[in-house]
Amino acid sequence: MFLLHSTDDGRVPPIEYLPCSAITPKAGMALVQSSGNLAIATGTTKPTYISMIDRASACTAGDIIPVIRIDPDMIFETSFSASAADVKLGQKVTLHASNGGQVTATTTSGVAEVVYMDGTASGSMCRVRFA
Repeated sequence: MFLLHSTDDGRVPPIEYLPCSAITPKAGMALVQSSGNLAIATGTTKPTYISMIDRASACTAGDIIPVIRIDPDMIFETSFSASAADVKLGQKVTLHASNGGQVTATTTSGVAEVVYMDGTASGSMCRVRFA
């Protein structure tokens, strides 16, 4: 999951309420607008929102969920889904292919700039920004 770590000016982002597609949102899930509804952001798709709700079952397309809008000055804490031994600070990595809650170690066409790493093993915590 992508947890808001900080903003440059310390502000708390407002919660917005937007319609989602038939997904099962989890708090911290990266999302993007697609055909008027929120969908999971994966791979090389740069997210624009982060989910603020956990649902046990899938939403019906059009259900309204709370989200925060991603701004360039926000830093999010997440984890690597694979070994990041070759990733360097400042490189951009892609998003996990299905869960919208982790980054990979793939730097080709990356969308999440790594600004801190607590290790390089799969599951290690890192901080990223979507600038």
